[in-house]
Amino acid sequence: MSDPITPAISDRICKHMNEDHSNAIVLYAKVFGNLSETETAKMESIDPEGMNLLATIKGETVPLRVKFDHVLKDSEDAHHTLIDMVKQARTSHS
Repeated sequence: MSDPITPAISDRICKHMNEDHSNAIVLYAKVFGNLSETETAKMESIDPEGMNLLATIKGETVPLRVKFDHVLKDSEDAHHTLIDMVKQARTSHS
């Protein structure tokens, strides 16, 4: 069974993404946030409609909201959506 996206689930997802998938977050900022010069990025929070990132460009931190293409049902949907977005970003960024 999957969990609804509560603040605690958001924190868990963000911690995992920031620790293990920082390159994916940079791709989200570059491709879905149209910030092609992003050097580093951090996921601050995630909710059913999108994610809030902090992108670093030329030493300046820029807040960024990336909306999902659908409203997430639960944490499992978030997991699959984030993976699909990375695949899409890699395809369009290469």
